[in-house]
Amino acid sequence: MIGAVLAIAGAELRIGIRNRWVLLSALILLAFALVLAFVGAAPTGAVKASPLTITVASLATLSVYLVPLIALLLSFDAIAGEVDRGTLQLALASPVSRSAIIVGKFLGHLIVVSIAIALGYGVAGALVVTLAGGGSAGLVDLGRLIATSIGLGAAFLAIGYVASASVRQTGTAAALAVGIWLAAVVLYDLGLLGALVADSEGTFAKSVFPWLLAANPADAFRLYNMAALDTGTAATGLSGLGEALPFPPIVGLASLCGWIVLALGAAALVFRRLEP
Repeated sequence: MIGAVLAIAGAELRIGIRNRWVLLSALILLAFALVLAFVGAAPTGAVKASPLTITVASLATLSVYLVPLIALLLSFDAIAGEVDRGTLQLALASPVSRSAIIVGKFLGHLIVVSIAIALGYGVAGALVVTLAGGGSAGLVDLGRLIATSIGLGAAFLAIGYVASASVRQTGTAAALAVGIWLAAVVLYDLGLLGALVADSEGTFAKSVFPWLLAANPADAFRLYNMAALDTGTAATGLSGLGEALPFPPIVGLASLCGWIVLALGAAALVFRRLEP
């Protein structure tokens, strides 16, 4: 079982390297991170925060948009692509369980996402420290951002597998992945914003809104990272966020972990019922 999982993970990693997924993802993250780093570090003197910490606050928002998209683009054809190309029957003919296939693909893709995030954000952070100064201040924030960004990628990888195992054509899986990204990252927040505007008494904002944010993996990621930063209003725009929430910020991290487990389990169940 473990040997089969590692073999599948290694194969997916080699495919990711051969198809330049690692390089392209790292370059995309690095390019956007550098732009945000050197634009966002401008107000450092006013807020007395290190340039790296301010950069992390900007990168947390960047991760919400880019990391789920990269993860979904990696995972949308994990199952549907195998069915479309006719290679799934060959994979299932081997003495490997369907759960092992899902877990192996997940580990391989997660390594790809992890390398891309670590390279992209790590290089950007090193350049900020070298060029803007500030010493080692903010390294803990950067490490937390990288770790939770990998967790965010893991959640959307698992969600992508659910979509991929639910259809039989690669094109349909791709459209479904884009729809998931739009719904989770863009439309969900727009819907919450509309509800806030319509809530004249503020009941929704105080009692329901924070929990709906924590229920979305992308927003849960952002809540946890922003609440964990201690940079002041001018640095993040979210000073006192932790005190304003009706629950501790760790709930956001727990929600993210819950999404990984539930989505991966759902993907295994859907894949188990799929006829090749």
